[in-house]
Amino acid sequence: MHIAKAFFLGAFLALGLAAPAAAQPQVALPNFADLVERYGPAVVNINTQARAPRQRFQGLDEDDPFYEFFRRFLPPEQRQGPRGRGGEQPGPRAPLRPQGLGSGFVISADGFIVTNAHVIENADEITVRFTDKREMKAKVIGADKRSDVALIKVEATGLPTVRIGDSNATRVGEWVLAIGSPYGFANTVTAGILSAKSRDLPGDPQGSDAVPFLQTDVAVNPGNSGGPLFNLKGEVIGINSQIFSRTGSFAGISFAIPIDYANNVIEQLRKSGKVTRGRIGVSIQNLTKDLADSLGLSRTDGAVVGTVEDDSPAAKAGIEPGDVVLKLDGRTIESSSDLSRAVRAMRPGQKVAVTVWRSGKPRELTVTVGEFKDEEATRTARASGGKAEKAKPGKLGLAVAEVPADQKKALKIAGGVLVEAVDGAALAAGVQPGDVILRVNNTDVKDLKAFEAAMARIEAKRPVALLVRDERGTRFVTLRSEE
Repeated sequence: MHIAKAFFLGAFLALGLAAPAAAQPQVALPNFADLVERYGPAVVNINTQARAPRQRFQGLDEDDPFYEFFRRFLPPEQRQGPRGRGGEQPGPRAPLRPQGLGSGFVISADGFIVTNAHVIENADEITVRFTDKREMKAKVIGADKRSDVALIKVEATGLPTVRIGDSNATRVGEWVLAIGSPYGFANTVTAGILSAKSRDLPGDPQGSDAVPFLQTDVAVNPGNSGGPLFNLKGEVIGINSQIFSRTGSFAGISFAIPIDYANNVIEQLRKSGKVTRGRIGVSIQNLTKDLADSLGLSRTDGAVVGTVEDDSPAAKAGIEPGDVVLKLDGRTIESSSDLSRAVRAMRPGQKVAVTVWRSGKPRELTVTVGEFKDEEATRTARASGGKAEKAKPGKLGLAVAEVPADQKKALKIAGGVLVEAVDGAALAAGVQPGDVILRVNNTDVKDLKAFEAAMARIEAKRPVALLVRDERGTRFVTLRSEE
């Protein structure tokens, strides 16, 4: 037996053939069929319609007997209403016209359905289609544009529902599946993996929340919006919302709103039809490595406070421009968007502990969260900026002078130095003439003498953090000394 085995092995080697490899274990790909069969019926197609503006010719409405005569036989330049007013005019009896398509999923047997706010925006009529061909009219319970989450309802009982999962527990690389209606093809199933978590989208429109998007490579196209993103357990972990594409179609990157983030919005919409958010009244930026080094921080976790609004919760708590928020209510803050999300999720009136880094050491403060309103925005006074003769830039490429009293009043500051001219490192970092430097690293700058003393302590080739104020607000700028 052993001789025969050796003979065949030798024959393989003599002929230049590879010896038979040992059998490798095969990894089975997931089968989504059971998941789709069980939870697919809870995914719906959403069709919206809007009323077309009413047409008026010669002052006549569409329901006037002479309207059709004028529409057909008068030349366009004469199709005007009284005193030259004509054309489109909205009306309650105007015809409904298709507006858009989207998806959604049923979260309760009595008819509550989750979708995207942009799917139902400006809709006068919403039709929900189920996999069993039933069609029902839906009413809007609430829509929140900032999170792009909406809740609608149909009058029915015993509807199939999805299971809600835990998006925080998901891991990058896990299989995920989407069901929706891309381009109107209802109940289309696509699958892929979770590509990343807590994505901040740089192209987010102003006025939207800092949603920690789930990124996937699941094929998502127009019409998938509002549909569920499932894990392999059949649990909804996200709401498919956006795609990254230069053509408008799927290009390998899609984004979903995490269900843990959406749950808070859905619950508030169900209870009151609107969403209440917290605010503390600050503008913030991310903490870079150079900025952390210059401030004596070993890590880049945290959010740097730029501007503090007058009479805001932050101002009353003692938070100052230049502070680095390290913790909020005992939770470590990783970035500026992380702080924004944490504050927005808090209840107005809630008292929370805030840990900030200031002047080289941590400080504990308590802030009472205020209520965020969409019309509120950070308001800062525009400074006139005193004119002065330009000086030759010195260390770091900065030429500075004392701040005129009127500019101090306009910027609401007590000290600092005025930048008269910039060059070199300061110019490359974005410092501009007219800026006011309030702090160098961890040293407050009250006047020109204090600025010169702080500059004398700067080490060559080490990062330097300047707290800069202008008419738009306060920000940190980092640069390096070349001397």
